[in-house]
Amino acid sequence: MNIPNTLTLLRICLIPVLAIVFYTPFENHLLVAAGIFGIAAITDWVDGYLARKLGQMTAFGAFLDPVADKLMVAVALVLLVERHGTPLFTLAACVIIGREIVISALREWMAELGARTSVAVSYVGKVKTAFQMVAIALLLAIDPATNESWLLALCYVVLYVAAVLTLWSMFIYLKAAWAVMKERDNSF
Repeated sequence: MNIPNTLTLLRICLIPVLAIVFYTPFENHLLVAAGIFGIAAITDWVDGYLARKLGQMTAFGAFLDPVADKLMVAVALVLLVERHGTPLFTLAACVIIGREIVISALREWMAELGARTSVAVSYVGKVKTAFQMVAIALLLAIDPATNESWLLALCYVVLYVAAVLTLWSMFIYLKAAWAVMKERDNSF
């Protein structure tokens, strides 16, 4: 066990805490839920930075880090769909969650082919993650029934931009994988 892996495990442990706080009706519970998600998002960046800086990259961390990220995002989006359940919002959440499943499967399959680096994280993927984390944190903090419509509309726009970037980054990954697949098929 090292510091980066401990931070990743902390992120996973924060998932049920996020859900409990989101549903527990105390004053400012949505702000606290947003803070929990924000802490999780920050630990995602910090654990990767520390793993590289301290030379503490492990196979366990390489496996667990993306799992923790996807779990936190998926759970937060499911919570938000209940509260912000418009068809467009639900579609954006489905696109984001669906892409995570597709890319996880693609990375696993490419690893079996020995070509995992062909689907490494792209710049668009990093920008997508930033938009996604900001949108989710802000939306967790907002009660759509009682908040300013301009702020809610802005949060929706940020989430929809994240969904578009999600599709764009998925296309980039699939295009890179397609080249490897064609090359493999031509070698038979």
